[in-house]
Amino acid sequence: MGAVLGLGVGVGLALIAAAFVVPGAPARARRPALRMLLARAGLSEVSPAGLLTVAAVCALVGFVAVQVLSDTIPVALAFAGIGGYLPFAVLRGRARRRQREFAQVWPEAVDNLASGIRAGLALPEALAGLAVRGPEPLREPFGAFALDYQASGRFLDALDRLKERLADPVGDRVVEALRVAREVGGGDLGRLLRSLSSFLREDARTRSELESRQAWTINGARLAVSAPWLVLLLLSFQHDVISRYATGAGVVVLLAGAAMCAAAYWLMMRIGRLPTERRILR
Repeated sequence: MGAVLGLGVGVGLALIAAAFVVPGAPARARRPALRMLLARAGLSEVSPAGLLTVAAVCALVGFVAVQVLSDTIPVALAFAGIGGYLPFAVLRGRARRRQREFAQVWPEAVDNLASGIRAGLALPEALAGLAVRGPEPLREPFGAFALDYQASGRFLDALDRLKERLADPVGDRVVEALRVAREVGGGDLGRLLRSLSSFLREDARTRSELESRQAWTINGARLAVSAPWLVLLLLSFQHDVISRYATGAGVVVLLAGAAMCAAAYWLMMRIGRLPTERRILR
């Protein structure tokens, strides 16, 4: 019995030590969340430190402006938090719009690519042609791919950089299909791309209808959350009223209101959200 107990303790200690000793995942798999957000928004050239600096500046501007207006530190801190969050909200909105835009134009791009391959073009030539003949939103990343391939001549490395620039789940699937076709040969690549184009077009049509019906829910949630803070900002012009938030009870009201707004907005967005395709092949 003692031997079994000792063995169990030893295995447990070994597992605990392994969590700190065994090397973690490669750096590529541990890509910071801010860098992935910037990539999805099409701002991969911006560093996370630059984004945090912008957020800090917005928070400082919000604090100073409201403090000068209301002369109430708790209210100024509340708007400093809103100002600090604003760059991240804008970035997430830009990322969602970019993904929706890509979803609308990918079928056309895949059709163009399939036509080029069916016409006898090599894979690099067909991909580089999308920089000229492809949809407008995709021309820039495919133009950069053409320059990468011309400079290095390494197709697979250029594909990896293209996937990083696109930062899009559909782009990941297309790139991986092209990688397999390049490495093992893909006689059915044209048929695969045409099937993928039909699927993407149908998915984009369905998602567009759902998003149009969902828009009023999202706008209503945003209006409901922003309305109390707009009222609070207007109250800043009345110093005898806004000064009450400098008391302990006023701070409690601000904290409770902020928590309730955040919880209600999260719940509304959680209930009304549509399933989004995740980047499994990044």
